[in-house]
Amino acid sequence: MITPIAVPHAAPQQTFGDLIHALVVGGPQTWWPLLGSLAQGALNLVIGAGMLLVTLWAADWASGLAKNATGRFHAQRPDAVLQGFVGSLVRYIVVIIGLIAVLQQIGVQTTSVLAVLGAASLAIGLALQGGLSNVAAGVMILLLRPYRIGDRVQIGGVVGKVRGLDLFVTRLHDLENSVVFIPNSKAFGADIIVNYSMPQSRSIGMDFGIDYADDVDLALELLIETAKADPRIVADPPPWAKLTKLGDSSVTVTLRAWTSPEGYIDTRFDLMKAVKAVFEREGLTFAYPQQVAIESRPWTPPDLERQRHARAKRAPPAGDGKQRPTRRPSRADNELGSTSEAD
Repeated sequence: MITPIAVPHAAPQQTFGDLIHALVVGGPQTWWPLLGSLAQGALNLVIGAGMLLVTLWAADWASGLAKNATGRFHAQRPDAVLQGFVGSLVRYIVVIIGLIAVLQQIGVQTTSVLAVLGAASLAIGLALQGGLSNVAAGVMILLLRPYRIGDRVQIGGVVGKVRGLDLFVTRLHDLENSVVFIPNSKAFGADIIVNYSMPQSRSIGMDFGIDYADDVDLALELLIETAKADPRIVADPPPWAKLTKLGDSSVTVTLRAWTSPEGYIDTRFDLMKAVKAVFEREGLTFAYPQQVAIESRPWTPPDLERQRHARAKRAPPAGDGKQRPTRRPSRADNELGSTSEAD
């Protein structure tokens, strides 16, 4: 005999209306779990709001601390751009960590959020890899500081003063006051970066050619006196003047003096003008380049009439119509200016 197996009936699924009815008619024993859940959620929200306020305060405090630390690390020449960048970076890091903690506190699963953010960051990085290379180069420039705002530099063959520096581009104003934008990846990847403003003094070197008959010692003394008379020339190191070359038509004397990087061009040109005036006043002469002229005989046109007469004389005489054997003139006959005929 087969015994029938009793199949349990599934419990009927409660609808939202049934839940509301149970809460209304069920009495206080059904309200306490709901009130407890609401109280726990409200408490989590309050704690999350408090954590958010603390995060914002901590971000500002950490940013200021990072700026001050960066300024003390570069106490001699603090860089406002570098301080601002470090402060902003620290602020963003603290805010991101705080937001993750707040989301976890209010019950949001941060693992999935971080996964989505990671995938989005990867996609954005692949799409903007050129821009990110500029950002990476900008960070390296701000950290290593090969140049700063206000420095006169040469980058990629362009000479100018740095007027702007951010994470993407470097802005230069060249000698013609044209604005040149150089991507940071190009600037940091340049073969050579020349910073003219970084040293405390910059050397001026000028060559002057005087005549062999001039007094070389007098010329050297005048060069040093002229350089020392300019207040823009520093005393340490002192000006230097020597005879540096014996040319074909002149003696070269060289002046080297040092001045501040600011106003270098004006100082160089003013010093050149002052040396010229002093040399002329003291009777020294500037040698002029020597040129050699080669004189050739005057050209006369060829005498064509004379050449026709000579050609007629060389023609064979008219005979009885018989051709006579002839021979070609030899080289000796040509040199003697005559021709011979065979009999």
